Amino acid sequence: MFLCPSLPPTRRGRRALFLWMLKYVAAACATAGVGMVGYSTLLGSAEQKPFPTIKSAHSLVAKHVTKDRYDQLSGIKTKTSGFTLDQAIACAVQFDNQHVGIYAGDLDSYRDFAAVFDPIIQEYHGIDANAKHTSDMDVNKIKGNVNPAAPVKSVRIRVGRSFNGFGLSPGITKQQRLDLEKLLASAFSNFDGDLKGNYYPLLGMDERVRQQLVDDHFLFVSGDPNLQVAGMERDWPEGRGIFHNKDKTFLVWVNEEDLTRIIC
Repeated sequence: MFLCPSLPPTRRGRRALFLWMLKYVAAACATAGVGMVGYSTLLGSAEQKPFPTIKSAHSLVAKHVTKDRYDQLSGIKTKTSGFTLDQAIACAVQFDNQHVGIYAGDLDSYRDFAAVFDPIIQEYHGIDANAKHTSDMDVNKIKGNVNPAAPVKSVRIRVGRSFNGFGLSPGITKQQRLDLEKLLASAFSNFDGDLKGNYYPLLGMDERVRQQLVDDHFLFVSGDPNLQVAGMERDWPEGRGIFHNKDKTFLVWVNEEDLTRIIC
């Protein structure tokens, strides 16, 4: 049995009572050694935030992040990286030149903020709500359209890949970034044959190595305003680096804009 504080029967009074009860139940659960799942999410939802001014007025964020949707979602933090809707739409809020204006912080973002992400993705790609992603890795179906007589000197292929259980670059935590770098560095050390090479972390990089990577046009750098506001350059340059094989025909960027960017 507990004593409930006396509060006026107004909307503000009911909200305060709701928060008081949440805190009481959470404290009781903690005393009993039981975790209260979703407490911080519920608390954040109850403490309603003011609707932000979206400077990119013609962006997809401005169209689909309505006040009702913002009020519904703004108190949620994702499980994987604690990412919020405010972080997701930061570029559309701060800049006036965004066409889309939203970034996912992890896989959970697409689920937790589906009321915003789904219509934006559907409009951007011109698909409906029932569309399914399909993948076909049969290289024999690739049809070339380059004139055989064209003076092609080189071709570069780039592929970005992320990892289940880690936040995407806008939301990845510092520890997740360091753990992923360690995992990838270990994988690189097992490459053999024409893939065998070296991993060069950006943190503490030798000047001679840095200059050689610049000369090879391999080095990625910080300073992009969109990436900074989106959260992709937090803790720079920690947890980031470059791998390349001996012949410099296979390259992997670690924890840049993508968790991995494979270039060959």
